[in-house]
Amino acid sequence: MKKIVSALAMATALFTGAAMAEDSYPTQAVTLTIPYGPGGASDLAGRALAESAKGYLGQPITVVNKPGAGGMNGARSVSEAEPDGYTLLLARVGMALTPAVNPQASVKWDAYTFLGALEATPMILAVKGDSPYNSVEELLKAVKDSNGAMTYAASGATAIDGFTSQALLSDAGMDPLTAATLVPYKGGGALATALLGGHVDFLAVSAGSLIPHIESGDMKALMVFAPERMAKLPDTPTAAELGYKQAGQVTGWSALYGPKGLPENVVAKWHDVLGKVATDETWLKLAGRRGSISTVGKIDMTKYAKEQYDLFHGLAKKFGYLPE
Repeated sequence: MKKIVSALAMATALFTGAAMAEDSYPTQAVTLTIPYGPGGASDLAGRALAESAKGYLGQPITVVNKPGAGGMNGARSVSEAEPDGYTLLLARVGMALTPAVNPQASVKWDAYTFLGALEATPMILAVKGDSPYNSVEELLKAVKDSNGAMTYAASGATAIDGFTSQALLSDAGMDPLTAATLVPYKGGGALATALLGGHVDFLAVSAGSLIPHIESGDMKALMVFAPERMAKLPDTPTAAELGYKQAGQVTGWSALYGPKGLPENVVAKWHDVLGKVATDETWLKLAGRRGSISTVGKIDMTKYAKEQYDLFHGLAKKFGYLPE
C-alpha cells in the first residue's frame, strides 16, 4: 500500500511540476527571427519589438537575421522549429504575398500560429518635386494619355511595390501591365534614386525610403497606401479615402508569428505582452520614427493574414501572373 501511495505521490509531483513549468513560460531567452537583412524595415521593427516587449515578457529577446529567398528562408526556419514559444518570426507582408503569387513557395501562408499584428508600414505614391502632377487624378490622366510611355519603378512585378502601382492602375480602369512600363530596381535606395534622377515618372514604394526626399521637397507625395493617414504626411490622403478599392487594401505590414501548434499558455502570454506593447512609449516612439502605424491590438491577425493572401492571389490571377 505504501508503495502505491508513494508512486501516486511521485506521479502527482511530476504532473504538478510539468504543469508549473508549462505555466512559467518563458524560462529562457526567446529568439526572434528576422527573415531579411539588417537595417531594413523588418529588422527595425523586430529590434523595436525586442526592446519594447522584453520587460513585459520577463526574459531577453534575441534578434537573429536569416535573410534569403525573399524572406522564405527565415520563415521556413521558424515554421519548422519546435513549437515551444522560444523561436518566433517577425513576419512581413511577404509571408502572405509570396505563397499567394508562387504556388511553389516553400512555406504556405498558414504554416504558423498568428500571435498578433504589429504595424502597418505605409507605401507612398510619389513623383519628383518638380513634376507637373499634383494629385493622383492628374497623374493617372497623364498615364492614360501616354499610351504606355510613362514609367514607374518597382523591385518586381509581383513584389509589394509592384502591386501598389498595378492595383492603382487597375482601379483607374487601365490594364496594369501595359498602361505604364515597370522599370525594375533593387532596394528602396535605388528606387528613390531612379525617381530623383528622372529615370522614371512615378513610384509607390515604402515610406521609409521616400520620407527624407519628400521632406526636402525633392519629391511630392500624392497618396499613401495605409489604413490611415501618416502623422508625417497629414495632408496626404490614403488610397481608400480616394476610393481606390484594390489599392486601398495594399500596404506593408509586420506581425508576430510562431510555429504552428504553439501551446495555449504561450499564446496567452504573448497576447498579454502585446496588449502592453500597444501603449508602450518606446514602441510607439520607435514606430513613429520609422514612419510606421502601430496596429497592435487593432487587427485579428489570423483573419487579416488570410485576407492578404486572398488579395494578392486574386490580383495575381486578375493581372495574368497566375492562371485563372
